[in-house]
Amino acid sequence: MARTPLVLDVPALGALERGAGNLSGQLAQLLREAIHRGEIRPGDALPSTRLLAASLQVARGTVVEAYEQLIAEGFLESQRGAATRVAEALSGGGAGRQTGPAKQVRKPQTARGQASRTSLPEPAARFAQVAREFTPLPPMPFAISVPIGLTAPADIWRRLGNRVRAKGPGAPAGYDDPKGALPLREAIVAYARKSRSVHCDAGQVIITSGTQQGLYLASQVLLGSKDQAWVEDPAYRGITATLENNGRDSVMIRVPVDDEGIDVDAGIRQAPHAKVAFVTPSHQYPLGMPLSTSRRSALLAWARTNDAWVVEDDYDSEFRYEGYPFPSLHSSEPDRVVYLGTFSKILFPSLRLGYVIVPHDLADAFCGARVLMDRHPPNADQHVLAAFMADGHLERHIRRVRNVYANHRAQLIAAIGSLLPPEVARVQPGDQGMHLVLWLAESLDDREVAAAAARAGVAVRAMSPMFSPGNGRPGLVLGFGGFSSEQMKDAAERLAAVITDAAKSGARRKDAGRPASTPEGR
Repeated sequence: MARTPLVLDVPALGALERGAGNLSGQLAQLLREAIHRGEIRPGDALPSTRLLAASLQVARGTVVEAYEQLIAEGFLESQRGAATRVAEALSGGGAGRQTGPAKQVRKPQTARGQASRTSLPEPAARFAQVAREFTPLPPMPFAISVPIGLTAPADIWRRLGNRVRAKGPGAPAGYDDPKGALPLREAIVAYARKSRSVHCDAGQVIITSGTQQGLYLASQVLLGSKDQAWVEDPAYRGITATLENNGRDSVMIRVPVDDEGIDVDAGIRQAPHAKVAFVTPSHQYPLGMPLSTSRRSALLAWARTNDAWVVEDDYDSEFRYEGYPFPSLHSSEPDRVVYLGTFSKILFPSLRLGYVIVPHDLADAFCGARVLMDRHPPNADQHVLAAFMADGHLERHIRRVRNVYANHRAQLIAAIGSLLPPEVARVQPGDQGMHLVLWLAESLDDREVAAAAARAGVAVRAMSPMFSPGNGRPGLVLGFGGFSSEQMKDAAERLAAVITDAAKSGARRKDAGRPASTPEGR
């Protein structure tokens, strides 16, 4: 695709030495140097002679003479009635006269090239690694959190957006409340009360750009420099990466998860006086089980006794396919629980709207931390979402999506069961959410399998990086939200072929490393 030429009002050329004379020659040299450095590129339109002369405070004839000289040398080209441009021939792809000086034009240096010649600061290197880990998977099976087109509320959302913009509140002129738009916070109060038994008022609600920002705010507000924090093992990589890059990785206590959720007794043995527990009690991420009733009681009792906080990431609680959703921890202990919710998974990830519900005593603190991040969230979509919720569209949307996803989940489980034997791969039991965990045989490397799957056109996440070092198990996370039955069937067949090939290769490597038997011994 051809590059759209850049129209330069006034290029950054440097100063002319007015006492040295020959201003047109100086200007021509400054333009040559800018072209050599790649600051002005082939095809870019230069300003008119009148505009550049006014900017440089020289006579127009000085600029005309400089342009004519560079046209003669092949650096510039001009046609009657059109702007003077840097010659396309300098890019190597166009026809035209090239003189010796023009052949010296260099391509602009890339950021990657510059970085390769300097050592990155330690924080920069860590954040670069985070960027690589969080690169979104392409929107193909089995990427996580891809909403299905049949259920996306595009038409309703567009209509409400037009209505909100027509009324005006979606585009206020000044700064707004750092907590977020009041209509949306009031809608969240009503929604959380009805769906999750969370009782609060609008002053306790902080609008965020999603769960990730909520986790970051909680880590900033609730943890002192030496305070310890419980984090599930395995856990959402977003919270472990946040603590690692806040300089708090040494105080992160990884607490094992079993079939009942986080093992509270193990947490107490490891760090009885921790100040925060980050948990996913309704739907553990990534394994999928809910926190049992006894563990819920034990966790809240520990928080009360130790003056600690519980950060409840209510991940995918809307999508339970058998029975009713589990109650929130916040409903049992509102003064000790910071509740995180998001609309990205329910509606569409690009919406980037979530919320934190905090105890009254923490409202100002979370608001202050929010101010230092980005003052306040963008307003337009907040008002559209508030109208979407107030008109009852969100509840209807969740019911419709839950039915679709339940069918997709059942189809995917059946497909995997028919394609792969349990000793090679088996599905983690669970009855909610938008993804499945597929455990792999211990001999397989899930990162290698994920890379091979990507080459085969299947997007999956490896499980092992979600565990603490030394505790990883090989497995894959498979999203099923946004794909048709045909897409999932085809992707399941390709993934099964990849896993089968990996298992065969592992068996061959194992056989090759086994010592041959001899008559003298076994």
